[in-house]
Amino acid sequence: MNDNDIKRISRLTAILTQLQTKRVLTATELAKKFSVSVRTIYRDIRALEHSGVPVITEEGKGYTLMKGYSVPPVMFTETQANALITAEQLVLKNKDASFIKDYTEAIDKIKAVLKYSVKDKANLLSERIQFRQNNNNEKTSAYLSDLQFALTNFRLTEIIYESETRENTNRTIEPFALYSVQENWLLIAFCRLRKEYRSFRLDRIKRLRLLGDVFKSHRITLEEYFERCREKYFPNP
Repeated sequence: MNDNDIKRISRLTAILTQLQTKRVLTATELAKKFSVSVRTIYRDIRALEHSGVPVITEEGKGYTLMKGYSVPPVMFTETQANALITAEQLVLKNKDASFIKDYTEAIDKIKAVLKYSVKDKANLLSERIQFRQNNNNEKTSAYLSDLQFALTNFRLTEIIYESETRENTNRTIEPFALYSVQENWLLIAFCRLRKEYRSFRLDRIKRLRLLGDVFKSHRITLEEYFERCREKYFPNP
């Protein structure tokens, strides 16, 4: 087996991993990620199909795996495990309690599949690495996990929100996006009370309830939303 064969096997494995982690991927996206031509990706997809991998081609969209198909658990290298441990320390300084809980549980599951030699080194690294931000481990919100669920499942959400003047209002919102600013989280959502997109600081959400009703997926992208904000607030650059 020559170097080209080894590189191709490695790329085929990586493509399969990518197909598992994302719903639909285009040949152009895969070609860019692996620094090969689109024609090469076409050949790689055919090779996966011939080996029995149920790759589905969605006309005009890209490639995905048949629902329910999975491959054996991925084994992490030492450097990959170190990256996850480093990210864990960043998460532990986050100000949302629900996010910390879910990430910690996920990391525990990942540590369970590490080889013993890698696991010992990962545990050592977690004891020897630290981030100095948010030294008091202040927690200002606990709704990030619920909002992530509402966002991906298009669930209407009811919140009690406190304004800068400490006035509480009841809002029914359609969660659209989340972003972090200086360790605090903000939610972008369509507010049915105000009938427009608004930003909500998670530390000002006093109560949150996921409703049974769902809403239609938003037609704009996050970048289009930010462009609207730039046009609204900075019309004259």
